[in-house]
Amino acid sequence: MKRLSVALLLIFATASAALAQLGTNAYSFLEVATSTRAQALGGYAIAASAPDVMLTEQNPGLLGAEIERVAAIAYMRYFGSSNFAAARFAHSAGERGAWAIGIKYIDYGSIDGYNPDGSATGSFKPQDISFEGTYSHDFTDRLRGGINVKFIYSNYEQYSAAALAADLGINYFDPEHGLSLSAVIKNAGGQVKRFNESYDHLPFDIQLGYMQQLAGGPFSLAITAHHLTHWHIPYYKHDDNQESLIVEADKKFLPDLFRHLTFGLQYSPSDSFYAAIGYNYKTRTDLSSFQRNFFSGFSLGLGFNVRDFDIGISYSQPHKSASTLALNLAWFL
Repeated sequence: MKRLSVALLLIFATASAALAQLGTNAYSFLEVATSTRAQALGGYAIAASAPDVMLTEQNPGLLGAEIERVAAIAYMRYFGSSNFAAARFAHSAGERGAWAIGIKYIDYGSIDGYNPDGSATGSFKPQDISFEGTYSHDFTDRLRGGINVKFIYSNYEQYSAAALAADLGINYFDPEHGLSLSAVIKNAGGQVKRFNESYDHLPFDIQLGYMQQLAGGPFSLAITAHHLTHWHIPYYKHDDNQESLIVEADKKFLPDLFRHLTFGLQYSPSDSFYAAIGYNYKTRTDLSSFQRNFFSGFSLGLGFNVRDFDIGISYSQPHKSASTLALNLAWFL
């Protein structure tokens, strides 16, 4: 079995940014959104100001006292036989604060194991899990900040590892003009226990988000800038002989720029319903050598309220042989 490793020890801001340049990343499951609203908007929604507790994983600065008390669960059928699941409970803390606890889990399905000599060792199920605790506070009527602390555990056959990490986020929301601005430091941290002697890093990231209601109507435009710690993002492509895959970083300015941007359009005629579509150019280029289709990079979803329940659904088909379907259910207690 190929040896794996992870990284994390709880540190913040510039120290984590420097560490992220020194090695490869592990725990990429932390980059996958379990929020259907985020999935529908292209996989990122750090500026989507809404009473949606699942958005806490996107930006802890979106959690607020207006949620009062809510429990939510999420499920996503991911590529192959992989399954994502998440649960979160949130409660207000006075007039200006809120807290939440949650868990995020991915099961990669059953995999056959072999020794170096080719003899079978039986099947196993790789698993990643993240336990999370969040707190947010309103600094002013429009500015809010929050922190999301994570304990991460991975188990791959006889290998296991643990890590600590944190997200730091702020959100500025102007309800009069329908404007939301956000900044987030994601997955700042370090390892507690390694798989082996190797050292990897979390998918540390700095993200900026913008969401604007258009002309005071039911449509809102969302733009998220992500992977801002690395300008040239590598991706796979075929070599000149079209026989093998090589890693390449696009050096052209505009393609490189758009690989850092995700676009979304949300239609919300009332507080009880929304429909959204998103486009992620990075997803499309990542699959340029893997039988992508016309819909690669696009995603869509909708959400609605039924009494005390919020229901969200999202769908995407990044690969012509694979699609993702996600469901969220929130109960306002």
